[in-house]
Amino acid sequence: MAAPSQPQKSTYDVIVIGAGIQGSFTAYHLAQRHKDTLLLEQFLLPHSRGSSHGQSRIIRSAYPQEYYSRMMPDSFRLWQQLEAETGTTLYRQTGLLLLGPPGEPELEACRRSLGVDEVLDAAALAQRFPGFQLPAGQVAVLDSTAGVLFADRALRAVQEVFRRHGGTLRDGEKVLRIEPGATVTVTTTAGVYKAPRLIITAGAWTGAFVEQLGLRLPLQPLRIDVCYWKEKQPGSAGLGSVTPCFLTLGLSQAPHGIYGLPSIEYPGLMKVCHHHGSPTDPEKRDQAPSTAPRPDITILSSFISSYLPGLETQPAVMETCLYTNTPDEDFILDRHPKFSNIVIGAGFSGHGFKLAPVVGKLLCELSLGEEPSHNMAHFAITRFPGVLGAA
Repeated sequence: MAAPSQPQKSTYDVIVIGAGIQGSFTAYHLAQRHKDTLLLEQFLLPHSRGSSHGQSRIIRSAYPQEYYSRMMPDSFRLWQQLEAETGTTLYRQTGLLLLGPPGEPELEACRRSLGVDEVLDAAALAQRFPGFQLPAGQVAVLDSTAGVLFADRALRAVQEVFRRHGGTLRDGEKVLRIEPGATVTVTTTAGVYKAPRLIITAGAWTGAFVEQLGLRLPLQPLRIDVCYWKEKQPGSAGLGSVTPCFLTLGLSQAPHGIYGLPSIEYPGLMKVCHHHGSPTDPEKRDQAPSTAPRPDITILSSFISSYLPGLETQPAVMETCLYTNTPDEDFILDRHPKFSNIVIGAGFSGHGFKLAPVVGKLLCELSLGEEPSHNMAHFAITRFPGVLGAA
């Protein structure tokens, strides 16, 4: 833990709470704008208690919502910029298969966002990607620009550049109190810090922080089972590291969607997960899971039997991750309705990692009072009624 004494330096231009991928990119953009920035993290780094750990995440151009698909070129460009700044490979292009019923609205919206006309039926998909088997009457759309982000490596890279630009990262400091005002005061387990601007990107802990500030956001932390599935015969399923990622849309048996990544993290194991989980308290994230039946595993086992017959139908490795969902699964990126010098980034709902460079830029712009570089209408706090007036 950081030493429990008042640090020498206590005043900054901006304080960012939470050093996950969103907070780290926010701090990165601020430091590049020559703002003296303090990035606070409650856990000692690296850690696996939040939403940004693990080795891999999907990045894709295809999105059913136009406001996200319009952000993706900017996001790809900023990821490439970070790769150049650190001399580190952060992305592997694998492609992404979008699987679902023909004419399904979200699948069609993704196809339009890609500007592609090619739709693969079951026979064409099996010929091109032998590990996949589509049930009759379903189709696939290929996003060839998509791939895998190396998540842990990316988080280290963005924090390294932040420090290189003069930023201060203090881990092992839990925030105890936030006092709003023209100058915001943040008290931690190791000191008291002041800044005219504060940005809160604390993941599943954001709800508790903003309640101190009279704001009740509809944020629901979910515990997600992250499952890895073994090939029945090693090398026979065609699911190696060059296999495309995939995402299901509009399947009745998996209304929240199922996604998969090739065998990158564990050789011979494919990562396949249900994009949903069970409500949880982030403070209890590391407790042993309940022995009760886990419906997500049943959904995944059934899916694998039908779509990925080269894999065993029970997971070989199970880990957990936290999602922090909003009711509409869109992000919250906005100023506090009462305290305009406090900005909140939250509710990334399990699909925010790929967009973190753009999210960080937008939160930086909001904090500095600039016109945001993308349309923010879908990310406003005020879209949720009754958020003001918490104790």
